[in-house]
Amino acid sequence: MATPEPARADVGVASPVEAVDRALVVLEALAAAGPHGASLAELAAGLGLNKTTIHRTLAALRHRGFATQEPSGRYALGAAATRLADAYFGEENLPALLHPALVALSREVDELVHLGVLSGREVVYLDKVEPERAVRVWSAIGRRSPAATTALGRAMLAHRGADRSTLEGYLAGTGVDGDHVWDVIERARRDGFATEVEENEAGISCVAVPLLRAGVAVAAVSVTAPVERMTPARVTALRAEMRRVLPPTLPAGLTLPTP
Repeated sequence: MATPEPARADVGVASPVEAVDRALVVLEALAAAGPHGASLAELAAGLGLNKTTIHRTLAALRHRGFATQEPSGRYALGAAATRLADAYFGEENLPALLHPALVALSREVDELVHLGVLSGREVVYLDKVEPERAVRVWSAIGRRSPAATTALGRAMLAHRGADRSTLEGYLAGTGVDGDHVWDVIERARRDGFATEVEENEAGISCVAVPLLRAGVAVAAVSVTAPVERMTPARVTALRAEMRRVLPPTLPAGLTLPTP
């Protein structure tokens, strides 16, 4: 099978460093080839380069772990390349990467917006943006809450392959109804959103959407408001606003689930 040609930036403009550009193009081709990789002949044909040139480039990439060669002779993307994305989307970088998205969403919905990640059985709140309201919902960056009781946690669990037996570990000590939480998670898988009504904090309701990388939730964003403002109609409207506002503001590589 021919290797897909990777997208090229600045078409028609010569690279300032040809060897570096060639290595990057080969990396893109290996990523496009997927886990089955590509043969030297496929790479050469797809990129329009001779085999000797490609072989030298692959040798350099293999030296640094950015490419591997299978016993069959096919080449695949190496662990060093995937670690770059893991580091970039690591917990330390997410607040800076996603703060503009939180600002945009809070401005549109005029409510408190949170960014959270899973840490063990809990959700950790990494960032927040508050609206310009006289009456606000209290929250704190760094706060932890049981994942099973929060919309953030449920949204992420729904897109991390959680099953009913896995969920039991998250429910321990929470006092929430397991059947109800499982229903919310299943709806979140189907619809792309999770909810919580006064299960984490009295008088407070949330709706959350997971942020996916390669189909797996790495974080989630929620809108939080007093329960009297979170009528079914308002929640439906907030879901629509999240789906409209967030995608254009997310960094490349992060997406919302498709319902």
